[in-house]
Amino acid sequence: MSKEAIAKKAAIVDTAVDYFSKAASAIVVDSRGLTVAEDTELRKELRDAGVTLHVIKNKILTRAAEKAGYKDLNDVFVGPSAVAFSDEDPVAPAKILKKFADEHDALTLKGGMIEGKVASIEEINTYASMPSREDLLSMLANVLQAPVRNVAYAVKAVADKKSEEDAA
Repeated sequence: MSKEAIAKKAAIVDTAVDYFSKAASAIVVDSRGLTVAEDTELRKELRDAGVTLHVIKNKILTRAAEKAGYKDLNDVFVGPSAVAFSDEDPVAPAKILKKFADEHDALTLKGGMIEGKVASIEEINTYASMPSREDLLSMLANVLQAPVRNVAYAVKAVADKKSEEDAA
């Protein structure tokens, strides 16, 4: 193999290492069997959530994962592999891919990495079933507002009772 070819492959590995290093999560799937329309739909959903999907050769993924510190991922790089990388929301790829896999038998989750830790398919499914960050923040806001709202209702009830007594 020529030095140029080796340099090109090394550059591709370095790019993949960069993807892994910057990613909050990386979910590996087998998308073999998806139609062009289904693949386009999946990529659009991922893109709308700030997730990128890359089809990368397993040998390159293996080397990149080792360099990035995710050697345990090497077991999932068997057969056709596509990797969904998310730099911001660690749960978004899991949610989208799990939902899409439930609707389309051709898509298979293989494993991945979430927040710097190698995750099994079961862990990915658990993350996928969790509420989104916005939903969790909304729940927290409601919990924090409840005591204040209860005090306001109590004060209003006392004021209403007092006004009824004054009117009588």
